Amino acid sequence: MPVFDFKSTPDKKNQPECTYTTFRSDESDTSPEKPIMVLDNRVREWKHHSSGIFTNPVKRTAFEFEEEDGTVSADILKIDARFVSLLKWLGENHIKVRLSGANTPDGYAVYKIREIAFGGGTKLSAEDGFLQFMIERLLASSALADETEEDEQEETGDEMKLTSLQSITDFMTCAGRTMPDNIRLWARRNLAVARSHEVSPEERRHAQRALSIMMNIQWKSNYFESIDPQEARRILDEELYGLERVKQRIMETIIQINRTHTLPAYGLLLVGPAGTGKSQIAYAVARILKLPWTTLDMSSINDPEQLTGSSRIYANAKPGIIMEAFSMAGESNLVFIINELDKAASGKGNGNPADVLLTLLDNLGFTDNYMECMIPTVGVYPIATANDKEQISAPLMSRFAVIDIPDYTAEEKKIIFSKFALPKVLKRMSMREEECIVSREALDTVIETCAGTTGIRDLEQAAEHIAANALYQIEVNHVSQVVFDSEMVRNLLIS
Repeated sequence: MPVFDFKSTPDKKNQPECTYTTFRSDESDTSPEKPIMVLDNRVREWKHHSSGIFTNPVKRTAFEFEEEDGTVSADILKIDARFVSLLKWLGENHIKVRLSGANTPDGYAVYKIREIAFGGGTKLSAEDGFLQFMIERLLASSALADETEEDEQEETGDEMKLTSLQSITDFMTCAGRTMPDNIRLWARRNLAVARSHEVSPEERRHAQRALSIMMNIQWKSNYFESIDPQEARRILDEELYGLERVKQRIMETIIQINRTHTLPAYGLLLVGPAGTGKSQIAYAVARILKLPWTTLDMSSINDPEQLTGSSRIYANAKPGIIMEAFSMAGESNLVFIINELDKAASGKGNGNPADVLLTLLDNLGFTDNYMECMIPTVGVYPIATANDKEQISAPLMSRFAVIDIPDYTAEEKKIIFSKFALPKVLKRMSMREEECIVSREALDTVIETCAGTTGIRDLEQAAEHIAANALYQIEVNHVSQVVFDSEMVRNLLIS
C-alpha cells in the first residue's frame, strides 16, 4: 500500500505542522487492523474508548486526550487519505469526539470516531448523527465491497437527511469528493445561489431543496461484487415455479456480471400474458443483485414532465419521478422496474414519455429539469414488463434483452396451486394444511374454472376463497377439518 509523506517544517508560527503521512485505502469497514488513523502511543498507551478533541491544524496535527491527570496530546502518525478533510473540520470547529482504538506496535489504531452529544464545543450541523453520516459516506466512497452491517446499538448516520445549508456546507467540506465531479461542481453553484441575497427567496428555496435531494444520494461505484450463483438460483426457485428457460437467461446475466463486475449493457424486457409473474421475476432479480428497486408504471404516465420534472421557473416546480426514485433509494445504484412498457408510447400533449426512457436506458446520464444536472445512470439496471411487444417502439426494444414468458400449462397450474398458492394462503391465515384438504377431483375443478384466464392470479384468488371458506366452517360449525370435493369447489367458485 503506497504511503505519501506530507511531513513538513513550519516556516511561520501560524503555519500548520503536519505530523502524519497518508495512505490510500479501499476498505469499507474498519478495525484495529484496518484503522482510520494511527496516533502516537510511545509516551503512554491509550484506553480503548478515549475522549477529547483534535487540535486546530494551525497548531499541530494531534489529538488531545482527556485523561485523569489532565489533557495529554498525541501526534497523528498516519491517516486514511479519505479522512484528511474531515480531520481538519473536526479540529477547526473543536468538536468533542470519542475514539475507539487499540494499542499496537505501530501506535494507537483508531477505527471509530463518534461525536459526544452535548459534550462541549460547537456543533456546526444540527442533525444528530451528522459525523457518523459523513464517516459512512467516506468509507463507501472508494470501497468495492458491500458495507458491513452495524450492530443494533451502532449509530446509523445514513438514516439522517441533510437539509440545512450549514449541514450541506459541512458535508461538502468533509465528504464532497465522494460525489461525481459534475455533481460536486453543480453543488457549489447551487450553494452559492442558496446563500445569495441577490436572487429571489423562491430561487434560494429551490436551490436548497435541490441540494438536499442531491446530497442525500450516495453516489456509488459501478463496480459490482460477485454474486453467488447457487444463492441466485435458490432465490429464483423460491420465487418462481417452472420457467426453466427464463431462469437460465437470468443466470446467464448473473454469470456475466461476475465476469465483468459491471451491469450488462442491456436491461431485461419480460414479455408475456398478464398474471404470469413478470413483476415477481423483476423483484427476484433485484433481490439477487442486492439493490433497492423502484417501479415506473407507464400506463399512468402520459406527460414526459412526470419523468423529467418541471423547471424551477415555476412556483410549484418539483423533481420528476425518476429523480425522486434516486432520492427514495438513497443511492445511485438501483433497479428500475418499468411496468407496462407497451403503454409508454401513448403520451398526450407535450411529448412522448418513451423518448425520456431512452436517455435513462442508454446509461449515458439522465437530466432532470428541476435539478438542472446530469445524473449518472451507470449503476441503474432497468427491467421492463409488457404484455404485447408489438406495441413497443423499435428504439425502446433495442435497449433490452427480451425474455418471453410463456403461460403455464394445466399440469403446472395444478402444482402451483397445491404446492405454492394454497400453502401460502393457509400460512397467512394461521391454518394447518390438514385443516383444508382439496381432493384430486376438486383440484381438477379449480383448474377448469381458471382455464379461461392467463397466469396464476385466478389460482391465487381461488386458494384464498377456498381457505376462507374452510376457516369459516371450522370456526362456525366447529369441525376439525374441511375436505373439498369437486362439487363443493364448483359451488364455491362458480356460483
